[in-house]
Amino acid sequence: MYKYLQCIAVILSLQFVTLHCNAQQDEKINLTHLPYIQGLTDHSVSIIWTTDRPATGWVELAPDDSSHFYHIERPKHYAAAYGFKKVGTVHQVNLHGLKPGTKYRYRVYSQEVTKHVGVNVEYGKIVATNVYRQEPLIFRTLGPTKVTRFAVVNDIHGRNDVLNKLLDLSDLPKQDFIVFNGDMVDNLLSEQQLFDGFMDTAIKRFASEKPMFYARGNHETRGPFATTYPQYFPTPTGKLYYQFKHGETAFIVLDCGEDKPDSDMEYSGIVEMDNYRTEQAKWLEEAVEKPDYKDAKYKIIICHMPPFGGWHGEQEILDKFVPILNRSGAQIMLCGHLHRHIIKQVSDKVNFPIIVNSNNNLLKVDLAAKGSFKIIDQQGKLIDEVTITPLH
Repeated sequence: MYKYLQCIAVILSLQFVTLHCNAQQDEKINLTHLPYIQGLTDHSVSIIWTTDRPATGWVELAPDDSSHFYHIERPKHYAAAYGFKKVGTVHQVNLHGLKPGTKYRYRVYSQEVTKHVGVNVEYGKIVATNVYRQEPLIFRTLGPTKVTRFAVVNDIHGRNDVLNKLLDLSDLPKQDFIVFNGDMVDNLLSEQQLFDGFMDTAIKRFASEKPMFYARGNHETRGPFATTYPQYFPTPTGKLYYQFKHGETAFIVLDCGEDKPDSDMEYSGIVEMDNYRTEQAKWLEEAVEKPDYKDAKYKIIICHMPPFGGWHGEQEILDKFVPILNRSGAQIMLCGHLHRHIIKQVSDKVNFPIIVNSNNNLLKVDLAAKGSFKIIDQQGKLIDEVTITPLH
């Protein structure tokens, strides 16, 4: 009788395992976070999205013409490296050879990889963004334009209500792009916390179709997920400091690093920001000599921490970055970090004005016949304005 019961138990156990495996196989892979645009230039872009299971990923790309997205087979661009299609849950497809100032339609796909033994790979189901009941996603490359418009938010620290309010006031459809100028969260703990903190809001509001340029703040350097941060925000240089040009305006985005000395107890011996800023300064020396920057009508610097205040990181920015920017003819620096609104005028050490945007205000920029930088509070009231004149 005991052996009989044992046999029944084994059979039931096997049936449970079989049913469980079949149930797992029947479950669909899901897009956990929809695609968003990063590292946009006049000829290239990176598209990022995530899935809940390891998978390959690719993008189908189509011109913005009158044809249906599936009028013809669209070219497939895979998330790949070193001759392999990447398998993972974070997918990045880099598109190159695009035309400046051109609109494209796109759709992202992922196919689950259920097993990989030796040279044998087994695949599961495919998931993709919708093009049947809604229009395909779109983006426009940077390129020639007489007017550049963008908006800046910073120091959101996970306050999605504030982020939504500021985006409401930004005239979002009219903006060429949005700048996140650091400290969008308190620290980085996990992928889910990053998306819950601000990125899901950004994707829902604009980031699948309108580019977002990110300057890392000092709070994005904190937490166990901080070293994974670059995987989610690729740039044209492959670094967290980079430059780009849109229309007649050149932008340099700097990575401020931390605000205290590397030896501070708060960092537990895990940072090396001083050497990092020295490395960045060497890159900056070369960046300001490039024609896109030298010949620009406007020269805008974006950096989370300002070069004043007396803290170690602020002093490093003043000592290592500002002399190069002074010589380069930089016209204005856009900062955050201090959680209050400050306009710092030209001084004997800094040849350009500095706008420190508060953690509760929106900075709206319109670069046309003149450069207008308007600071707006959450009631839509104009708090302050700075103007600059074009270089030529």
